[in-house]
Amino acid sequence: MSKVLIVGGVSGCGKSTVGKELAEMLALSGWQTRFIEGDDWHPTSNKNKMSAGIPLNDDDRKPWLESLAIEIRRTSAELEGTKGLVIASCSSLKKAYRDILREPRNISLQFILLNVDRDELEARMRKRQNHFMPASLLDSQLATLELPDPVIEPDVLIINVRNEDPIKAAAALLR
Repeated sequence: MSKVLIVGGVSGCGKSTVGKELAEMLALSGWQTRFIEGDDWHPTSNKNKMSAGIPLNDDDRKPWLESLAIEIRRTSAELEGTKGLVIASCSSLKKAYRDILREPRNISLQFILLNVDRDELEARMRKRQNHFMPASLLDSQLATLELPDPVIEPDVLIINVRNEDPIKAAAALLR
């Protein structure tokens, strides 16, 4: 199967922007890239809940993550035999969530988690228009976030966007 890169982090960190830009950049250098917007796989009930300012719980997230994982595997299989790369945006806030996305273990998968300070996250979220995730839910996402232990999750790279260009750092993983 092709390679899979999941760009994660809390809402407002830039995972969709980074994922799309990375896919476009790598396509110009010979990769067969596909970008999957993780938010598109949320059921309407999740989007309605978040729009109402109610944080999702593990039970809300599990079917979303499972359907996203299926789409990632399906898209990866389509790229079999090519210099293929699937890039997906998904918050991937907890190890348990990342574990759902890791299945089956026979795919070449890497996570990058974008680390952005809280004030910057809030400013970005307040500027967004027509997004179901209100800035009022930022603290619940930060509370849910489990930063990986590099010994247990060596496939997760944390990128501090203040100090590092996330697109260059992600591209370096694929060389």
